[in-house]
Amino acid sequence: MTEGTTSAAAEGGDTLTRLEQEGEIAADYLEGLLDIADLDGDIDMDVEADRAAVSIISDSGSRDLQKLVGRDGEVLEALQELTRLAVHRETGDRSRLMLDIAGFRAKKREELTAVGVKAAEEARSTGEPVKLQPMTPFERKVVHDAIAAAGLRSESEGEEPERFVVVLPA
Repeated sequence: MTEGTTSAAAEGGDTLTRLEQEGEIAADYLEGLLDIADLDGDIDMDVEADRAAVSIISDSGSRDLQKLVGRDGEVLEALQELTRLAVHRETGDRSRLMLDIAGFRAKKREELTAVGVKAAEEARSTGEPVKLQPMTPFERKVVHDAIAAAGLRSESEGEEPERFVVVLPA
């Protein structure tokens, strides 16, 4: 094998290593950010659904970390994009890394799953499509997954930032 080439088997086996590397780069970047902002937090890394997942958690309560979440997760979204850019700068590859701070996304995922299940039940009982409020791509993905788990189909309609989920009856 010449330099710069890899076999398909080696490439597939390297996926986990690549995602772990993304997590390490992201953790280093975020630790630097926490130091600059003088905030306490621990970094937790994982690999979930073929993407690196990094969480910032705090033992001293999440009050300080709420500054990094912002109103309805706006600062969190921006930090996720900056972290993805930091990973891209180091690896040269586009990252799909998911960032959570103080459990915000985990809690949001639970709430959105409930929204998806309720909408699926409504579509099933009325036989009519159910249109939901506009959502971010992350929010729509969670709702689509919940609807699929409930045995129904859904699709996204509209243009950003007003894109929304429509639950289709069976």
